[in-house]
Amino acid sequence: MLKLKDPTLFRTENYINGEWKSTDHDQIEVINPSTGDAIAKVSDGKKADAALAVGFAAKAFRNWSRMPAKERANLLRKWYELILENAEDLGRLMTLEQGKPLAEAIGEIKYGAGFIEFYAEECKRVMGDIIPTIAADRRLMTYKQAIGVVGCITPWNFPNAMITRKAAPALAAGCTVVIKPDPGTPLSALALCELAERAGIPAGVLNVVAGSDSQGIGEVLTQHKDVAKFTFTGSTAVGKILMAQCATTVKKVSLELGGNAPFIVFDDADIDEAVTHCVATKFRNCGQTCVCTNRVYVQNTIAANFTAKLKTAITAMKVADGFEDGAVIGPLINRQAVEKMDTLLADALSKGAAIVIGGERHELGGCFYQPTLLTNITDDMLLANEEIFGPIAAVQTFATEEEVVNKANDTEFGLAAYFFTRDVGRVMRISENLEYGIVCSNSGVFSTEVAPFGGWKQSGIGSEGGKEGIADFYETKFHSMGGINV
Repeated sequence: MLKLKDPTLFRTENYINGEWKSTDHDQIEVINPSTGDAIAKVSDGKKADAALAVGFAAKAFRNWSRMPAKERANLLRKWYELILENAEDLGRLMTLEQGKPLAEAIGEIKYGAGFIEFYAEECKRVMGDIIPTIAADRRLMTYKQAIGVVGCITPWNFPNAMITRKAAPALAAGCTVVIKPDPGTPLSALALCELAERAGIPAGVLNVVAGSDSQGIGEVLTQHKDVAKFTFTGSTAVGKILMAQCATTVKKVSLELGGNAPFIVFDDADIDEAVTHCVATKFRNCGQTCVCTNRVYVQNTIAANFTAKLKTAITAMKVADGFEDGAVIGPLINRQAVEKMDTLLADALSKGAAIVIGGERHELGGCFYQPTLLTNITDDMLLANEEIFGPIAAVQTFATEEEVVNKANDTEFGLAAYFFTRDVGRVMRISENLEYGIVCSNSGVFSTEVAPFGGWKQSGIGSEGGKEGIADFYETKFHSMGGINV
């Protein structure tokens, strides 16, 4: 099934200090969510392995942080080029372990590589300042220095891009990194290490410890004295625990957490465009993204027309194994995710929701679920308050602009929001009034390496991407230089 052009990208050992480390203890069994078959056994890194990796990263930091930015940039550029050269193989690995359609997986590889390219360039443009002096014999200046070792925990839903989005700015800034990928999707992370090694990135600079002991490894990355910054993508509940652990050593923290994205369609919108983008942002990766549409709000005068067109668009999506031609919707990540869809659906139906299409486990069985469209949604339903993280679109109606903005903001989350209108004045009002870190008008597509990605409220702290994405990997040093002879 793999059919890799370069079989050596299939790695199953942890990568610590430039060496591939097999473990003597248990191994992680990696499961293909499309078939339920075991596809690999990966070394199960433990707490001691993470501590070892941090120690090597701390040693490597001295030379890596002092390397001229242009030299680091050249190595990162080579890593970027190797990723693009091997994009198809990397996409196949991802589809095998994560389930998303192959075309979507290859798209993620290219998107993830873009962060490496961008930060390879950006690190040469991080500048300090000369401050006007306050005395004739003094000179005042600031400059940026890499913060140190960075601990990263990345999720299963984007097993390539969530690594490059964190590692690229960290490495570009002169930091070294220790990454714990999700134990369900370690193959993508290890393949990235293979290519980094080929690119010439020195030993100890990039380390990956895949392991099932999430608590133990997490404690190392959040509490070890040699880890200066911690970054995590995952649920808000877990993020709060990890943030508290980081407080023991007062680390810098970046958190990209859960979402509850509203998708608002006003009566003056281009309905066809809104439907197209609703499908794109709702069903990408089988609905398993933190910025997926979670609550669809449609103005009541166009609700019937919008829902009918949305049903047609959903019907056209092919549900299939990710390697099958034309596949648009792959499987959910595991059986627990399927059971969650059943729970959300049962709760909604018990409170008056109506099924327009779907509403059951897919005939393919296993982790496949029918793309589902529900109407008559009310605010007391679980799927109106929790992150669905699956292929269920739930439509509510509204009457006024004020009403829908209040509904959209009535959540502890504040990651992404979408709205559609042709009224320019409304575009400005809504974008300013929505309490979200990312706002998209008349589009459901926004992710790019050149712009910041981050949430408000309990959706996170800090930003990834853009010039903001590298800032947290530096400390600012103020130098007051005295004894100047004028």
